Amino acid sequence: MARNARSHHLTQGPQRTPNRALFRATGFTDTDFDKPVVGIANGFNTTAPCNMGLNTLAARADWALREAGAMPQRFGTIAVSGGVSMGTPGARYALVSREVVADSIETVCDGQLMDGLLAIGAGDNDIPGALMAIARLNIPAVFVHGGTMKPGHLHGRDLSIVSAIEAVGAYGAQRIDLHTLLDIERHACPGAGGGMSAANTMAAAAEALGMSLARSSTGAAEDAETADNAGASARALMRAIDLNLRPRDLLTREAFENAIALVMAIGGSTDAVLHLLAIAHAAEVPLSIDDFEAIRRKVPVLCDLKPAGRYMTTDFHRAGGVPQVLRLLLDHGLLHGDSRTISGRTLAETLAIIPGEPDPQQAVIRPWRDPVHSEGSVAVFRGNLAPGGAVAWIAGITSRSLTGPARIFDSEQAALAAILDHRIHAGDVIVIRGQGPQGGPGMCALMIVTSILVATGLGHQVGLITDGRVSSDPHSLVVGHITPEAAVGGPIALLQESDSITIDIDHQRLDVQLSEADLASRQAQWHQPAETAKPGAVLTKYAKLVSSASEGAVTR
Repeated sequence: MARNARSHHLTQGPQRTPNRALFRATGFTDTDFDKPVVGIANGFNTTAPCNMGLNTLAARADWALREAGAMPQRFGTIAVSGGVSMGTPGARYALVSREVVADSIETVCDGQLMDGLLAIGAGDNDIPGALMAIARLNIPAVFVHGGTMKPGHLHGRDLSIVSAIEAVGAYGAQRIDLHTLLDIERHACPGAGGGMSAANTMAAAAEALGMSLARSSTGAAEDAETADNAGASARALMRAIDLNLRPRDLLTREAFENAIALVMAIGGSTDAVLHLLAIAHAAEVPLSIDDFEAIRRKVPVLCDLKPAGRYMTTDFHRAGGVPQVLRLLLDHGLLHGDSRTISGRTLAETLAIIPGEPDPQQAVIRPWRDPVHSEGSVAVFRGNLAPGGAVAWIAGITSRSLTGPARIFDSEQAALAAILDHRIHAGDVIVIRGQGPQGGPGMCALMIVTSILVATGLGHQVGLITDGRVSSDPHSLVVGHITPEAAVGGPIALLQESDSITIDIDHQRLDVQLSEADLASRQAQWHQPAETAKPGAVLTKYAKLVSSASEGAVTR
């Protein structure tokens, strides 16, 4: 019988014969029915480079599971690339796809009574979606990262998708010509893999959570070691099935604190707040945005990584990757070393072989005594514009505060047009609202707006606030994830053109210079906008079910 009895219907009970007949059609023989049935959730597609290489990993995992005595069952999940859809209406589906991924994996694994799960993903949203499903199902599981994209090269410098985004902004600001833009575009993304944005941040977080094997989150998608890791992960999963080691044995409160500390130390994406909150919710672990702030103040930024720094994820991998950073955190009392991992060992046991100091010959991972920044990168803001909280990337921001007139926009496209038409001036605070989880629907990421602001020279001279998502950009004074969002009548919905707004980095405040009485008066006059038809059922359902960004934008 399968080792944790999920597949008992294959070997006993009145439905044994028809079930076994169907399984025989998929390749089962007489000797296979007492083996654990393990799902391989494969996010392969060719719509984006993140997921192009995943079939190779699924095949390697399938072979390793069979060798270890399991009966693997492959099935597909989806992925929507926020990078591909950026700046278009399609961007609304990126965060929504996280829920679809989680729901689809849960549906197949529970519907087929699988004994274990090996989930493979590589994109901004399918990684957390897979981890949410793993937490919900709570059957022995492991996450396999599809790998990072190797850097492109042009005129002696490394390029990435961020280079292409910035080039679009520079071209829009007439700082480069079309030939230069196309040259960067042609060389920026050479092949399969994700970037050091939300995708690689969440892959690294999965490793810190104990749900992925050590050193598995930062290898290049096209390198042999990434396929080797898929095989090793399959063998680790079989050991977990033997031990009945389940995700919620690993996904403890302490594990989430480890992941948050890691995100802060590597200078990770602001999206990590949304995603870790959502995974914790799925695991029924209490976690709030205030926990991120408490940890941020203790943890320095130790890595000089793009998009804010100098180095690529492949450089980080060669320098020691996630294990090296975790060892530094452990040695300085900022990691729960007794947290268990999918390998069966504790985090401290796993890190015992890692040097106590990073290799002095590299500059990607700094020694503790010489951090890139003294405190973590992703900060939580409060204020009368964000009573439920907001999120900003603050490491290295030189403009520490700004008070200026609000420039109100209800779409990303309208804000872009105003910037390119030179209607935005130094000292302005751009407000892009109606972009939250419910109002989007889907919470678009506004990376093109921030890139064009930088390209036009306005990055440090203006502010930008939004209830949508924002990029991890050290060149702009940007606050996102504002809650409550505009769609539910949050204070951002009450703003009027030229209201005076203050963004204060040092005190982590976001305020409009209006009294409580003024805000109450505007609130009394505010009316929920009439519901307009949303394209497709997916966005309609999402808008009705989604929670706030401060709760992880989970569907309920």
